Amino acid sequence: MSSRISDLPATGLAQRLATRLRMKHLLLLQAIRAHRSLTRVAEQMATSQPAVTQSLAELEALFGAPLFQRTSQGMVPTPTGELVLSRCETMLADLRHWADDIEAVGQGRAAHLHVGVIPFLPGKLLAAAIARTRAQGREVTVTLYEDTSDQLLQKLRAHALDCVIGRTSAVLDMSQLRHEILYAQEPRLIAHRRLAARLARRPLQWNELTGLDWVLGPRSTPMREQITDFFLRAGVKPPPPFVESLSAKLIGELVAANERAVSIVPLDVAEELVRIAGVAIVAHRFDWSLPPITLFRRESGAEYDEVNVFAAALRSVSASIATQAPSRVQPAQVSHLP
Repeated sequence: MSSRISDLPATGLAQRLATRLRMKHLLLLQAIRAHRSLTRVAEQMATSQPAVTQSLAELEALFGAPLFQRTSQGMVPTPTGELVLSRCETMLADLRHWADDIEAVGQGRAAHLHVGVIPFLPGKLLAAAIARTRAQGREVTVTLYEDTSDQLLQKLRAHALDCVIGRTSAVLDMSQLRHEILYAQEPRLIAHRRLAARLARRPLQWNELTGLDWVLGPRSTPMREQITDFFLRAGVKPPPPFVESLSAKLIGELVAANERAVSIVPLDVAEELVRIAGVAIVAHRFDWSLPPITLFRRESGAEYDEVNVFAAALRSVSASIATQAPSRVQPAQVSHLP
């Protein structure tokens, strides 16, 4: 059997997929990837192993290439299998969204949006953008998925999300995506209130700061990488965090409860943590900025009109945040690199 899809005429393969590919085939492929054993797949799908084997043989004949190899680690996708599985996941994600939309229409709503967001976004940005979208007569409902930018962009490419509000980074995989910068965030140091008062009395001493209890995001995040780079450029070894967390609220609570705890978060998030967690913003400013907040969407494929309306609302709210930013920054010492 040939191992290359390209050996088959594109139109012929497309016609066979349209007439012979079934939902049971997509579920079978998903189950084989998850279980790596035809025996376990048969148990999970409440059928016999010969029936599973026969269905897989039909699929491989349909694509004209083996989709899995049998190894000591179980069923492993071939290169062709990886491509087929990727498209399979996309189709299943679209079907789930289709079901959400039908349910939304049945309840008198326009659509259901799946939006990926990074943790260090101000809640008022999302609340205002959703409110503006609904104010235009778009009775949408929204599910927010919080994760790191790289994980969210993978889900966006797989059609599991309609758009992502994340942070740009040179190491992000931007294939199949388009992006639009919304606004820049200013980094600020937050601390327990008594510690913040002490730190504000004189210029920051970076060697002293490394001895405090740091609460930071995971290493893989663009903001954590930026903070690490800042310490390295200052000639100081980056502080090891005593807690790593993706939750801005949890970071705020940990800092507020520990007189030796500090963190660096975006200014607009820091302002929310002052209100909801009781932290204080240290009266110093940095001479560097965080990677900008960015809206990511897929380059091609169908897209809800509601996504365009939501994107326009995000632009409007972000412009308002950017305009207000200078007035929110109080006079303070700027911390330069030594």
